[in-house]
Amino acid sequence: MKKYAIETTVGVFVVIGLICIAYISIKLGHISLFGDNSYPIYAKFTSVTGLRVGNPVNMLGLEVGRVEKLDMDQQDQRAVVEMRINKGVKIYDDAIASIRTEGLIGDKYVSIDPGGAGNLLEPGGTIIETQPAVDIADLIGKYAFGDVKKSDSGTTNSDDKEKPEVKP
Repeated sequence: MKKYAIETTVGVFVVIGLICIAYISIKLGHISLFGDNSYPIYAKFTSVTGLRVGNPVNMLGLEVGRVEKLDMDQQDQRAVVEMRINKGVKIYDDAIASIRTEGLIGDKYVSIDPGGAGNLLEPGGTIIETQPAVDIADLIGKYAFGDVKKSDSGTTNSDDKEKPEVKP
């Protein structure tokens, strides 16, 4: 009788462990079992360098969705990003989507300024105003080789310097 009690206790713990593993897999994999609680929207960018499927979509500093798919529009020669936005999040047709970086060399994410002056963006709608990611390596290269233009606040660029007069 004692043997069956130990086997039953071990069996219960194994079942509880399997349920916990399944729950963690569903949560970490962002899988929905009982219906989808999000809707798709699209945005077209000139470049999506560093953006990957599964990266977060933030609005007002809060995560409101995930990047679902990256594709290319051959006619417009632009990258199309499909995002799944949580239901209940309102995005207007005058919204601005931009690709940002977490930290100096962190992961990329899509940041949405929700707008508010236009009409609500329908599921499957496209955000027209977009800003591609800033390429930090490109900026550092331009700065290092002197291609960065300086403002008119008293500083000059190397192209703006007066050339010495050559007297014969």
